[in-house]
Amino acid sequence: MTNNNNEITSESKNERGIFLITGIMAAGKSTIAQLLSERLEKSVHVRGDLFRKMIVNGGVGMSDTPSIEALEQLRLRYKLAAKVSDEYYQSGFNVVLQDVIIGPMLQDIVEYIQHRPLYVIVLTPRPEIVAAREASRPKKGYGAMDISSLESVLQSETPRIGMWIDSSNLTPEETVDEILRRVFTEAKIQ
Repeated sequence: MTNNNNEITSESKNERGIFLITGIMAAGKSTIAQLLSERLEKSVHVRGDLFRKMIVNGGVGMSDTPSIEALEQLRLRYKLAAKVSDEYYQSGFNVVLQDVIIGPMLQDIVEYIQHRPLYVIVLTPRPEIVAAREASRPKKGYGAMDISSLESVLQSETPRIGMWIDSSNLTPEETVDEILRRVFTEAKIQ
């Protein structure tokens, strides 16, 4: 599917798909999703967090002990992202959807996305790498989520589906190269 230069071959360029990239905050999802999108023909990058940002009044943020309303708003965000991804796919696009989707809800969004092939990529840089990245960027209003709590949910409650990549020692470009080497054989969800 990829050649020695880590470019997508013409065979895989013609095979459209939905590529779901997840991980905890500051795992590199946005950067990797954008770079992957740029390597795919006729592609779109769906940023799931945009649906949270659309709420003007009444938004409830996530926390280590989220309220029922916070969970319902999160579920709505995932459903909207899945529908948009399906619409773009149906219109002939490769779709790269990225968001923080961990715990049992990863299986939920896999079910919300109707079109296949679907490829799930979970970015798992070490917690100290994530903490350094998070400390270096401006606060974005993700709610009162602790990195160690998110890491715990990722490692102990998230279904082991798709392809998991420890990108701690990889540049963003190397991470995308690794994804392209492995995605079509390791990340496909039936």
